[in-house]
Amino acid sequence: MTSPSPTEAASDDALPKSASVRRAPGALASAWAICAKDLRIEIRTREIVTTAGFFAALIAIMTSVAFYSGATTTVKIAPGAIWLAVAFSSVLALGRTWQRERDEGALTALLVAPIPRASIFLGKSLSVLAFVFAVEMLVVPIVALLFHVDLLPVIGPLLLILGMGTVGVAATGTLFGAMTVRTRARDLVLASVLFPLLSPTLVSGIAATRELFGGAEISELTDYFLLLGVFDVVAILGGVSLFGALLDD
Repeated sequence: MTSPSPTEAASDDALPKSASVRRAPGALASAWAICAKDLRIEIRTREIVTTAGFFAALIAIMTSVAFYSGATTTVKIAPGAIWLAVAFSSVLALGRTWQRERDEGALTALLVAPIPRASIFLGKSLSVLAFVFAVEMLVVPIVALLFHVDLLPVIGPLLLILGMGTVGVAATGTLFGAMTVRTRARDLVLASVLFPLLSPTLVSGIAATRELFGGAEISELTDYFLLLGVFDVVAILGGVSLFGALLDD
């Protein structure tokens, strides 16, 4: 066995550590990279937020026209208009964001990348969360205007309710969006599977928003926050643990 020459040893010592050892990005860094990629695409195309936003606004307007019967009654209907718009627009956003990964083999590139499957789930969930939040920022003022809801006294608790509900929608939708991305009737299958699973968070969100608009204090909504929190935890943990198996199958 021959020892390396002084020239070879010197050249090895001169190499920077970053050139000799390249580490794969961490789980959180990988998740953020996937989320940032989706956000950059959306900023360039404005496809998902624009389509889902118009659809959600149309639902709010149609609901106001169909059920308008005075300011007292419409305040009770406004929570349903908000959450219906959020639920249906979320399906559009989820379907389109996974369709992007399916086009031109992008999903295959994600699967062969040296990153954990859980990072893919977290990154896609964060991007869907951002898309649905953008739609909510559009639809909530429209509903408040059409249904004569004063948002200023309730804006803080309302954002908390919407935030906790949207986390559950994004996490559950991302998991089952990945499951249906390779099917032909993926939009129909996604809606058929997703809405029954989202019923706990949707019902809790509607009930909490109704009580809030009816004059309830935030301390009176503890049970609804607990239900939303439990659903969020279950959705996130279930997605992290099951996402890799669903994609590999």
